[in-house]
Amino acid sequence: MNSMKETAVMTDPGTDRTSHPHRLRRLVGTGFIATLAAAAATTLAAALARGAGADFEVHGGQTIPLSGIAVVTGFFSAVGIVIAVALLRLSARPAERFVWTAMSLTAISLIPPLVSGATPATTTALLGLHLVPAAVMIPTLARSLGTRAG
Repeated sequence: MNSMKETAVMTDPGTDRTSHPHRLRRLVGTGFIATLAAAAATTLAAALARGAGADFEVHGGQTIPLSGIAVVTGFFSAVGIVIAVALLRLSARPAERFVWTAMSLTAISLIPPLVSGATPATTTALLGLHLVPAAVMIPTLARSLGTRAG
């Protein structure tokens, strides 16, 4: 009877070690695809907002180009993936911790549009453009973190 317990103990750690790299790869792959989707959705939303009258002029005449919106979305989405990977490795509850962290960072990201000196249409558009990638990235990465392998 004692040897069966030892076998169970010996089997479980090996299973966790082999499933962890697969889970990490799945998280990064899912995150990469979500990043592309978030950048595309945000850029499309920005183009629609520009067509509806948002000029994306901030701080004395500097205009934010659509390509800049796509690049910044991609960069901060990648930062979200790095945070998710770190929490996967360090937290017993990575999905829950990720949602709290990402929602907090999203809330903080809403401050710059409010102090940008932009027109009300541009400010509103910029606020929405901060929420679009959050709506794509946060649930996608949280689901991926919440999935148990093995």
